[in-house]
Parts: sequence; structure tokens; C-alpha cells
Amino acid sequence: MVERIPVLVVAGFLGSGKTTLLNHLLRYNNGLRIGVVVNDFGSVNIDSMLVAGQVDGVVSLGNGCLCCAVDVSDLDEMFAVLTGPGSPVDAIVVEASGLAEPRNMIRLVLGSENDRLRYGGLVVVVDAAEFEHTSADHPELATHLALADLVVLNKADRVAPEDIEALSNSVRTTAPEVPIVATSRGVVDVGLLFDLPDRGPATVPVQMTLDDLLREDDHDHDTHLHDRFSALTFRAETLDPRAFVAFLENPPVGLYRSKGFVDFGGAGRRFLVHTVGRHIAFEPVRRPGTELVLIGSGTDTGAIESELTAMQRAEPATDAQMLVVHRYVR
Repeated sequence: MVERIPVLVVAGFLGSGKTTLLNHLLRYNNGLRIGVVVNDFGSVNIDSMLVAGQVDGVVSLGNGCLCCAVDVSDLDEMFAVLTGPGSPVDAIVVEASGLAEPRNMIRLVLGSENDRLRYGGLVVVVDAAEFEHTSADHPELATHLALADLVVLNKADRVAPEDIEALSNSVRTTAPEVPIVATSRGVVDVGLLFDLPDRGPATVPVQMTLDDLLREDDHDHDTHLHDRFSALTFRAETLDPRAFVAFLENPPVGLYRSKGFVDFGGAGRRFLVHTVGRHIAFEPVRRPGTELVLIGSGTDTGAIESELTAMQRAEPATDAQMLVVHRYVR
């Protein structure tokens, strides 16, 4: 079985910090080889990284990552390049601005006939200090938040802690269950967004800027502020398909993504499952047993584990009970 490559869409209005987030993911990738797709190279601070080569609009960075500059008409073609034979890419990040509205970008990824791709989520980056002004100037922000699988409240260091809580509540009036991460300088742990490879972290020889040196001095503070996400591993034998799909369709508050194997009772009822927000995909496998990893921010892991435990069953699911699963089989 060939592992599908997740495509993460990053959206945010001018000044929110989405390009800072892109640069952070490229620089601090923990060994993950990321293909970043932008409208122009001005979005990515390529000059601060070791460039290994450039061919046909694709810049290869020394840490195994790639950066591509395309317009929306060439997006499918670039996806084909990034997922083609011999491609080193583990994940793809698309900056929505300049290419397409987030809703259209989601449709493009979900509707792609490229069988190497899977939807990796929509991350909406918001300037915490300018949230009210942005909401007033751009009413479409509410639509973006409603679509989001993860909301990043960036520049949290410019806002009082009690105001961050108020901002989170404002976001949840539009998107009640969306995971919210408060951060600064676009720092989001890559492990929240993607599964990390076993090959170990990559190192990139770069000349550190003053900002980098200041960030290193503030590293401990950043770690506590930014890397607050939880990962729950759940193991069992067989689960009730109806209860499990209902759980995925109405995920707990703060659950961002999940991945793993689920067994509904015997051959033909075993699947690899990927979810991001409410986007669900099952792929048939032969591996018996259930083993899931659930990742989010602000989740009640104890309650989630109890809910999953209550789904365990001894007898195989019937064909009628499996119908809810087959709606999401790729």
C-alpha cells in the first residue's frame, strides 16, 4: 500500500503571519520533507536557506524540502511533479492566497484524481492583535473560520492572556469544535500538522539572523507557548462501525486529525483511516486489530479514550452496519 501525501492548505489575510508559518515549517521540519507551493518565491525566505538546485520553477533546499512557484492553472501539474516517481516529498503545503480562495482549494484537493494525494487540512492563520479589525474589514473571515480544520492565533505575545481566551471564544462562535493554537512568530510544531518520518531530523547549514538568535534565547518560552498539543494512542481489537463513524463525523472539541488502523471484525472489515476535521477517508487493509493516534489541541484525552473504549465489541459487524463506513472508502 502506497502512503498518500497530505496536502495542507494555509490561509490568512495580509499580515496574519501565514508566510512566517511557512518559513518556520521549512526551517524546523524535524526531518519531514515538505513541498511548499506558493504564488511567487517572495513568500518564502529562500535566501536564508541552503539552495541545492533549481529546475523548472522548483527550488530544492538542502534539507530535502522543495519550494514551487505556480499559479492556480498549473497547480495540478505541480502536484503531479511533487508526487511523481522519485519525489522525496512527505507532505505538501499550499499557500491559498494568490492561488485561490480556501474553499476552492479544498475542492481542488478533494476532487483531485491524483491517487498519491490526500487532503491534509485547512489551517487559517489569524493576527490575534488585529482580530477585530480583520473581522470588520474582511467579513469573509467568518467563512474561512467555519471551514478551518485548525485555527492559529498568531502574534499572541502582543495580546494579554485573558484576551486570547476571549478571542478563542469568538472563533468558537463560528467554529465551535475547531482546535485553536495560540502562538507567536508563526511557530507551530510540525508534529501537530503531519506524521513525522523515522529518518531523524534534518540539519540545514544556514547563517543565523538576529531574529534567529533572539528566538534561540527565547526557546524555552516558545516551547511552552506554542507546542501545546496532545496525542492519544488507542488500541483495541474490534469496534462498532456506526459508533466509530458517528465519532468521526462529530469529533470532540479540539481534535485536529487522526490516523491508524481500525478493525470492524474480520476480513473485508479492516481499514486504514485518516481524518482531518470532519474529512474522513478509509482504505481497505489486511492488518488485524485497531490502533489509532488522535492529535489535537485542548482536547480531553480521557473522555476521548472512554468514548472509544465504549465502542469495543466482540462480534463482527454486519453488512448493514458497514454501510456507514463504505460512504468514506477510497
